[in-house]
Amino acid sequence: MPAKEESARREGQPAVVRDVRQPPEAVERVARFLLEAKVEARLEEFLAGTPTAEDAAAAAGCGLEQIVKSLVFLCDGQPVLVMVPGDRRADLTKVGKALGCERTVVAPPQRVAEETGFEAGGVAPFPLPRIERSLIDPTLLVHEEVWVGAGSSRHMAVLAPSDLARLTRAQSADVVEQSGNVRDGTSRKES
Repeated sequence: MPAKEESARREGQPAVVRDVRQPPEAVERVARFLLEAKVEARLEEFLAGTPTAEDAAAAAGCGLEQIVKSLVFLCDGQPVLVMVPGDRRADLTKVGKALGCERTVVAPPQRVAEETGFEAGGVAPFPLPRIERSLIDPTLLVHEEVWVGAGSSRHMAVLAPSDLARLTRAQSADVVEQSGNVRDGTSRKES
């Protein structure tokens, strides 16, 4: 029996026990950002988790192309956010060209956590105070709503892609591999 419940029963007070989980701090940060931005968005928890874009689409009940992979790249050593649809892969060459970088690499998981405050697999596209540049593939902008990671591998938020682009100050750029290279069943939601 939980200590508070046992103490309340001894003192003759009714015991109220709720199984209310406090969301992780990273998820609270995302929720607070959306609330302060006054954006129409919905944040949801999926108990089974959403470790891959396919899992995320199945959980959200949407198309894979509506899942936003929030990827962190290093452009000449500086972190950048690149948002691509769940059914596509980012193209390093296109990302580098869009940003005018000489060297573009995928950020390793430790660097992703350092720069975003989110663990790989739960990267939210906001708030990211240490990332100054963002790109969004234009194929994401055609949907009525898109789903983004929201701070953990179990949380996602849904919002209009125009709000996503505005909140991330993202430049629209073709940053995905050619359509023949659509992701197979091994794609990750975020890197």
